[in-house]
Amino acid sequence: METLEQTAADLDRLENRLQEILDRLEQLEEENRSLHARQESLVAERANLVQRNEEARSRVEAMIERLKSMENAG
Repeated sequence: METLEQTAADLDRLENRLQEILDRLEQLEEENRSLHARQESLVAERANLVQRNEEARSRVEAMIERLKSMENAG
């Protein structure tokens, strides 16, 4: 049969382990929040870059059409 000292030591070890788990949980939650924020930032940045790329493509296509029409007129 366990002694009172053994039971107290077991409870102390359990308490310490639970605290370690809670600390790790807090760390992972913070990391998760940070990663979600970074993902949102990257998604917004990508959307902006896609839009800028489409605008540039439209301008280039318009220039090509103007050059073609100038070539045909000349």
